[in-house]
Amino acid sequence: MCYTGGMDSEKTIRQIETALAELLPSPEGEAAALHAAMRWAVEGGGKRVRPLVCLAAAEAVGGAADDALMPACAIELLHSYTLVHDDLPAMDNDTERRGRPSVWAKFGEDTAILAGDALQALAFVALAKTPVSCPGVRAGLLSILGEAAVGVVRGQAAELAGSKDVAYVYRHKTADLFVAAARMGATAGGGTAAQVERLGTFALHLGLAFQHEDDLLDGDSPLGRVEAECQVREHTDAALAALDGLPGDTSFLASLAARLATRKA
Repeated sequence: MCYTGGMDSEKTIRQIETALAELLPSPEGEAAALHAAMRWAVEGGGKRVRPLVCLAAAEAVGGAADDALMPACAIELLHSYTLVHDDLPAMDNDTERRGRPSVWAKFGEDTAILAGDALQALAFVALAKTPVSCPGVRAGLLSILGEAAVGVVRGQAAELAGSKDVAYVYRHKTADLFVAAARMGATAGGGTAAQVERLGTFALHLGLAFQHEDDLLDGDSPLGRVEAECQVREHTDAALAALDGLPGDTSFLASLAARLATRKA
C-alpha cells in the first residue's frame, strides 16, 4: 500500500525496520529459538500502519517524526505480540500469517507463547528509550502503551466470550492500538493535551473504519454490507474532521485514512 502526502512512507518504513532489527535480540545463545521466533513474528511483513501513524502524529503537532521513533517501534512490537497470541490454537488456531507459517506453527505453541510475552515486554523497553525533555513525558508514554496493552486483551476476551457488542470488540481489539500510536506520537512530538486527545480521536475512528473495512474484505462482517460500508464512511469522515486545526502537517494522516477506507487488500 502506498501513501501520498507528508512523510516519505517508503523511507520511513525502512527507518522503522532498521530500528526494530536493532531492538530485537539475535537468534543465538541459549534462547536462540525464542529469539528466532520473535524475529519471525516482527520481520514477517506487514504495512507498519501503526508506527506510521505514530510518526505522522508527531509531525501533526509540529514536532519531528524522529522524536517518536521509539514509541513507533513499541507499538509495532506490542501489535506483533497480539498477533502471535491471536494465532494460537487456544485463540484463533491460525497456522498461517501473512502468507507463511504462524509463529506457533513454525516454532511450537510453547515457544510462541514465550515469544509473545517477550515481545510485549520488549515494547516497554523500546518505549523507555524515547528521548524526552522531562520524566513526566516518559511516564505519560508508558501509561498510554500500558492502557492499550490491557485494552486489546479486553477486546480479545470479549470476542472469545461471544460478545455481540461489535463496537466494544472493535474499539478494544483494534482501535486501542491505533489510539495509542497516535497519542504517543503526539506526546513525543511535544503536543498539548488537547492536541494529543484530538489525534486520539482521529485514531479511534481510523481504527474502527479499518476494522469494518477489513471484515468487508474478508467477507465475514457481523453487519450487513450496506451497514458496514456506512460505518467505514462515517468513521473515516470523523477521523478526517479530527485533524482540523492541528498546527503541523496532517496530509499523511489524511491520505492514510482515505486509503485505508478504500483499500482492496
